[in-house]
Amino acid sequence: TTLGLVIGVVVIAAITYLLLDSKARNLVWYMYKSVMRWVTGIFVQLDPIGILKSYVDELENNLKKMNKQINILRGQMHKLREVIFKNKKEIQNNLHLASKAKEKNKEAMMILKSRKAGRLKESNLRLEDLYKKMEVLYRVLSKMYENSEVLKEDIKDQVMVKEQERKAIHASHSAMKSAMSIISGDKDARAVFDMALEAIADDVGEKVGEMERFMEMSANFMDSVDLQNGVFEEEGLRMLEQWEKEGVSKILGEEKNALLLQANSDADVLDLNEPIKRPVRDANRINQYDNFFE
Repeated sequence: TTLGLVIGVVVIAAITYLLLDSKARNLVWYMYKSVMRWVTGIFVQLDPIGILKSYVDELENNLKKMNKQINILRGQMHKLREVIFKNKKEIQNNLHLASKAKEKNKEAMMILKSRKAGRLKESNLRLEDLYKKMEVLYRVLSKMYENSEVLKEDIKDQVMVKEQERKAIHASHSAMKSAMSIISGDKDARAVFDMALEAIADDVGEKVGEMERFMEMSANFMDSVDLQNGVFEEEGLRMLEQWEKEGVSKILGEEKNALLLQANSDADVLDLNEPIKRPVRDANRINQYDNFFE
């Protein structure tokens, strides 16, 4: 029919116009994204400020758990050091008894004490290796705790400042104004600001996720250790060694390699009695997320 033909021509003309005019395409894309965000927002938290606030709560809970985990690990390491020290004394004692037995031609006693000393040496080698791995855990957890405290404070500062900025930008840049900016080819200030906040939320999400994964791995590792009987599961060690070989940590950055070197250095002795470091508030320190808005 004539009406159908007219409608068809109008539709084809509209499609052709959209294909040829970049501003029109941008406007349609903006409208599509706005509708999709509205629909998604019914079911999911999309407000980047709200997401960052929830991450602050998560970090505070994780920091409490991590502090408890560090204290438990410190206790286990103290016990393990005592076991290693007692074994060393037993080794020396058995070697001394074996030497005395040899002097008195008591061959059976000499063999018995020598073998016992040998078994204790083998046991200590495994326990000292375990202690090194626990030292890696301790150093990493302590540094993660310190860096996560800084992360939490940086997020809180950003939320406090940017929440008011966002309200002002959203009030001065209505949806219609944003659409007109897109049509004219200018940047939408409201969208750019929200994109920066979303980028921060994504970065924080990755760091919180890494923090929680490492805490879970640490808990599994510690649960697998039986200090009373001097045994531990190889799976826990394997998981830790795999983490050591992985790439750069989001929370630790380049500090990860330095921590691993410290843990494996005989010259760098870990002081288990030293309290966990807490970052000192420095008024001149640059917030790690300030450059997201540049």
